[in-house]
Amino acid sequence: MGEGREARRSGSTAGDLAASPFRADRDRIVASPFFARLGGVTQVVSASGSAPLHNRLTHSLKVAQVGRAIAERMTGDPRLAPLLDQLGGCDPDVVEAAGLAHDLGHPPFGHLGEQVLDRLARHRFGLPDGFEGNAQSLRIVTTTDTGGPSAVGLDLTAAVRAAMLKYPWTRLTHPDPHPRHLPDPPRGASEPADEPGTGSSKFSVYVTELDDLIQAREPFAGRLEPWQQTVEASVMDTADDIAYAIHDLEDFHRIGVLQHAPVAAELGRWLTGALELAELPDATLTAHARRPGYSLELLRRRLHRRDSWIVDDDAFVAAVSRVRTELVDNLLATPFDGSVEAEQAVGRFSAGWTVRLVTDMGVVLDPPTRSGHVLLAPAQWHEVQVLKFVHRRFVLRRPDLALHQRGQARLLGSLVQALEQWLTDRYESDRLPRRLQDLVALAEHEYSTLAATDMSTLVGAVGEPPQGEAGIRELARGRAVIDFVASLTDSQAATLLDALSGRSTQPWSDAFVL
Repeated sequence: MGEGREARRSGSTAGDLAASPFRADRDRIVASPFFARLGGVTQVVSASGSAPLHNRLTHSLKVAQVGRAIAERMTGDPRLAPLLDQLGGCDPDVVEAAGLAHDLGHPPFGHLGEQVLDRLARHRFGLPDGFEGNAQSLRIVTTTDTGGPSAVGLDLTAAVRAAMLKYPWTRLTHPDPHPRHLPDPPRGASEPADEPGTGSSKFSVYVTELDDLIQAREPFAGRLEPWQQTVEASVMDTADDIAYAIHDLEDFHRIGVLQHAPVAAELGRWLTGALELAELPDATLTAHARRPGYSLELLRRRLHRRDSWIVDDDAFVAAVSRVRTELVDNLLATPFDGSVEAEQAVGRFSAGWTVRLVTDMGVVLDPPTRSGHVLLAPAQWHEVQVLKFVHRRFVLRRPDLALHQRGQARLLGSLVQALEQWLTDRYESDRLPRRLQDLVALAEHEYSTLAATDMSTLVGAVGEPPQGEAGIRELARGRAVIDFVASLTDSQAATLLDALSGRSTQPWSDAFVL
């Protein structure tokens, strides 16, 4: 790519052993303590006992592995080379590095923690961006990590930073016009239905890192719309979907949560009664969604509303049939008992589906707004939707999981409150954790700089800009507490709250709090 490739690099490699700047990026990410902590961060539920559940670290490794496989397959196809070059290129090292880094910002307790911290950030602290795991990942690699040559972020190349941007926009303002206002907004850009006026539900950058997004995206100007993913980001996003669809189901089969009978009943009832179910009104399906087949019919209709560019009823039927055969009849029919035979069955399921989903990827120059430039083949796209439905319907909506998560939400809320009280205690402020003090100073500098240039970027949930230095300091404290809590593992969050609440008789001894 010549000069374009050099522009895509735009990052320091001083002191790195790897010859490729993109491999140097990968090495810095893997060496980061933020990456190591992902081994203690929930994927869906916290591991208990000896069950080998995925965590954010193993998930990130698999996303990087699948993403690299897709990128190598595409770059090895001479028919795709001109198209990939026209869109800005696709380097397997870039995709792998982005896959490793994409979840660095996920807080304790998985997506639940993300929701809790966002609510607290916006409503308790009035932070203009709230909290979002993808935006927090970019903040880590550009700002709060210190493992790069400049000790500010990781000094990653522009290409890798751009490839991390699954949702290359801020919550409210950038780019202009904002993608949430498009007739058919990109995936994640729409506002939450229950919170109109709050901006996009998913985004990859806070206003404090907006200059990093602009600089990383500069080499792609004129090639991509401002709200479109780079090809490498599209590959990473697709790999994330594949890993999520396959490996979470594998986990819950292992621990006996994903049961054969209810999944078989749901898929089987829809396949035998699809025409009958298609005649029922939405209200009836919603009111009786626990009846076998009803929720799957609601999914089919939702796909027609949101993704009419690809959804096809024949392909949907084929996808349900394949998932029933390979997941229900082949995997779930025999409970997991830890035997060699059971392990082999899980391995065959995981490997077989991974190969199937990455084999027939497409690249399009002008994709629909709800898709990236890299596309699953239509049959595989429908299969991923059905696999994700099974996970959502038979795992995420379980009452026992909700009970567990309500306790974790309360824990995070109490921890944020305790740290905020400590920050505002003038008698104890000089004994704060050094890491928290550093984060307050960093955020105060960021918000002061933004206020001097564009105060409108700091208007938070209360609808008013911060008032003077005191207002800036209050915002900074809020961001620092959120940054600090988001950098903990599940167990660190629980143990720290015990210490702050006086429930622990042992002094806090974890010096390695990020």
